[in-house]
Amino acid sequence: MASQAAEVLRLLTVKGETLAVAESLTGGLVAAAITAAPGASKAFRGSVTSYATEVKRDVLGVDATLLKQRGAVDPQVAAQMAAGVRKVLGADWGIATTGVAGPESQDGQPVGTVFIAVDGPSAEVGGGFGGGKVAALRLNGGRTEIRMESVRSVLGLLLEELEHEHMGNERAQDTEQNGGN
Repeated sequence: MASQAAEVLRLLTVKGETLAVAESLTGGLVAAAITAAPGASKAFRGSVTSYATEVKRDVLGVDATLLKQRGAVDPQVAAQMAAGVRKVLGADWGIATTGVAGPESQDGQPVGTVFIAVDGPSAEVGGGFGGGKVAALRLNGGRTEIRMESVRSVLGLLLEELEHEHMGNERAQDTEQNGGN
C-alpha cells in the first residue's frame, strides 16, 4: 500500500496534478496511506470522511433521491462522492470508497460489498465533473481486512487511470514529434 501511494503521488507530482479523497467505510485510511508517503503535500489536497449518509449528501453533493432509493452502498453513490470531493476540494482527481465492512449488512447489501470510484480530467465532458470509473468489489474477511483491501483497491484503480492517461499523453507527444504519423 505504501508503494502504491508513493507511485500515485509520483505520477501526480510529475503531471502537476492534485488529488482529493472521499471515504466512507475506510474512515480515513486512504488519506492516511497517502499522507504517510513523503512529499504528499505536493499533490494531496485533503479528504472528507463522509461516514454519515447526510454528509455524503450535504458536503459531497450526492443526490438525495439516489441515497433514499438505493442507500449509500451503491456504484453511482461512489461515483458522485469522487466527483463531489474533487469539486469541493478543488482537485484534478477525486477518489471514493463506500461499502459494508461489517459486522452487519447495510442498505440490503452483504458484508464485503464495496464500491470504489475515480473521477479525473479524462472523465470530464464539456468541462464538467462526473463520469469517472467505478469498480464493484466483493471482499472476504473481517472488518479490518475488508477496509484495508478497499484502500489497496481504490489506490490501484487510481494508479490504472493515472498510468492510462500518462500513456495517452506520451502517445500524443510521439505522434506530434513524428509529423502526425
